Amino acid sequence: MRKLISITLLLLTISCTAFAQEDQVDKKWLIKGITGLNASQTSLVNWSSGGDNTVAGNIYLNLSANYKYKKYVWDNDFAADYGTTYTKQNGWVKSVDKLELATKFGYEVAPKWYLSALADLRTQFDKGYKNPDDKNYISKFFAPAYSNIALGMDYKPSSNFSLFMSPITGKMTFVQDDYLSNAGAFGVDPGDKFKGEFGAYVKSKFSMKLMTNVNLISKADFFTSYDSDFGHVDVNWENVIGMKINKFLTATIQTTLKYDNDVKQLDEEGKVKGGAKVQFKEMIGVGIAYNF
Repeated sequence: MRKLISITLLLLTISCTAFAQEDQVDKKWLIKGITGLNASQTSLVNWSSGGDNTVAGNIYLNLSANYKYKKYVWDNDFAADYGTTYTKQNGWVKSVDKLELATKFGYEVAPKWYLSALADLRTQFDKGYKNPDDKNYISKFFAPAYSNIALGMDYKPSSNFSLFMSPITGKMTFVQDDYLSNAGAFGVDPGDKFKGEFGAYVKSKFSMKLMTNVNLISKADFFTSYDSDFGHVDVNWENVIGMKINKFLTATIQTTLKYDNDVKQLDEEGKVKGGAKVQFKEMIGVGIAYNF
């Protein structure tokens, strides 16, 4: 619970700083974001069907800072999300954990086409466990962390859609933890803390208004290495549907689908026991949100 409070204070500080600076930046910049808190609670007394008392919550922050001047564009994104769930049996257990940064700089070479360079980073805040009562963790901060550095073309027909395509991409996997690196987790060789790959990369972002006060944001990344694994496509696809109830109350549906051929199944002791599988996560939340 203390970790959730600490991360909450960090995200609120970042969002307040961004809001305070919004009016001070040059008009060539467009800065916007959303921060919020979702919560749920279940209480059972003499409930014949069984069950457990639960409390759950997550705080999130999404920021974007986009610059456009003549033929130059510079897009920056920051996303953070952290949540926990409490049950009497398992105590506090992490339910969602995300920390992402991305920057992309482009120069218009033809109408709606930009020669662009991209860099991004994805990791998490906290340790993760396969089961709540496990002693050995299967992830932690910067274990893993993924980063792409790419050069390619960005197609931007409107402010609601972009498609970045790169045949020149370096993908880096970091496992900055002795226990996980010795187990060969996340595709690194046992004992190594870094793995580099060279391949092709596609990144898309799409947003649209589904109906009044209902908006969709969809992001998808695809990468394939030019080595012996060519044809095995790593996928990261995120969707968020936001439904505005009033000025502050919102309901959200979030889904994430992942596939990484380097991420194998692990047993309770952190050892590889099987091949890669499709990963899927879905969350529905109702809470307070603030747009700026």
